[in-house]
Amino acid sequence: MNNLEQNKYGNEKQALLTGYLLVVFGIFISFFFGFGIDGDAVFKLSRPRDTFVLPNLVVPASEYNILVSFVLIFLGARIILRRMTSYSSLYLGAGLFLLVTCFLVWATAGKSFSLTGMMQATVVRATPIALAALAGILSERVAIINIGIEGMLLVGAFSGAVFGSLFGGIIGLIFAIIVGGLFGLLHALLVIRYRVDQIISGVAINILALGLTSFLTSSFLKTNPELNDAPIFRPIKIPFLSDIPVLGPTLFQQNFFVYGAIILVLTTTYYIFKTGIGLRLRAVGEHPKAADTLGVNVLRVRYINVTLAGMVAGFGGAWFTLGSVGRFDEAMTGGRGFIGLAAMIFGRWHPVGALMAALIFGFADSLQQKLAILRTPIPSEFLAMAPYIATIVFVAGLIGTARAPHAIGKPYIKE
Repeated sequence: MNNLEQNKYGNEKQALLTGYLLVVFGIFISFFFGFGIDGDAVFKLSRPRDTFVLPNLVVPASEYNILVSFVLIFLGARIILRRMTSYSSLYLGAGLFLLVTCFLVWATAGKSFSLTGMMQATVVRATPIALAALAGILSERVAIINIGIEGMLLVGAFSGAVFGSLFGGIIGLIFAIIVGGLFGLLHALLVIRYRVDQIISGVAINILALGLTSFLTSSFLKTNPELNDAPIFRPIKIPFLSDIPVLGPTLFQQNFFVYGAIILVLTTTYYIFKTGIGLRLRAVGEHPKAADTLGVNVLRVRYINVTLAGMVAGFGGAWFTLGSVGRFDEAMTGGRGFIGLAAMIFGRWHPVGALMAALIFGFADSLQQKLAILRTPIPSEFLAMAPYIATIVFVAGLIGTARAPHAIGKPYIKE
């Protein structure tokens, strides 16, 4: 079987899988979310204090879910019968989106729900995940695996809390970035100079960060609570833009970390794909020997970018303390570094793609809190698992389709 036939077979297989999944989604929705539901789902699009108040979105719960289930079953059957190989990923994404909307309608039936508030919470909770993904991109684009981002987030959060309590939020943020960069430099030294296995180095950094912050918390912060009382960066309203219904509160009434994450995504995209330095960076990740032949200092490029990755992770870690609760708690990052790596893979090592993926994970994270408020019959333990289940589903679905930089994980030895 030649490559053309293999690609055609793979596309047909993926199309069939998509079709069957859509049919399953439709049947699942009709049985569990369609019949026996009373009342309408009311989604609030505005808040009383908003400049422009939109009417509520009222959705007949049972009718909407049954209609969506029929649409999904019809679309899935059509894909199966006609072997529609084009846009199968798009169809699957649309199916997942409709499944989520049906779930929200089911959970909100007979109640009211602030859709704008949830979108705002989604952006907030996606911020540390997007920053962790960005740190992973900066590191892995130069072929250095960095699973130590979780630890870098943790030391950033700790540094932000302590130095923010002592000297104010800005100084705390600066120290969080510096300490995160130092841990990034440590990872670079271990894997570049001493050629330690990159996975082992990342695990060691995570353990070091967890042990160090836990020890310092129990030894100093608990006995000196004034060292764990940092100021929080308050939301900044952007004039005129913040008054736009729905979009304004979601994007233009956020704190410094949200705006910083968006700016970093844009600047990193330009840095990697639109500059000569970025071209050398990508060459180091794909073919370091060829880059070296053309005069690129491979080791220096790797040192710089892994250190920058640590600084971005330190900035993301400061979100947990200076951008959220104002204090540090042990292991408070809760695996967001690992979810960020999943967002990096889902976004195919592109900053904008990683941001979009982070929004999906942020949505799953905020969903479990909003559903707890609605008092759905789903146990709270299962709701708390939502962001991690989403991580498993998306990463498992991308195995074999997302391609990492060619030289990733391979130490470079200059001849």
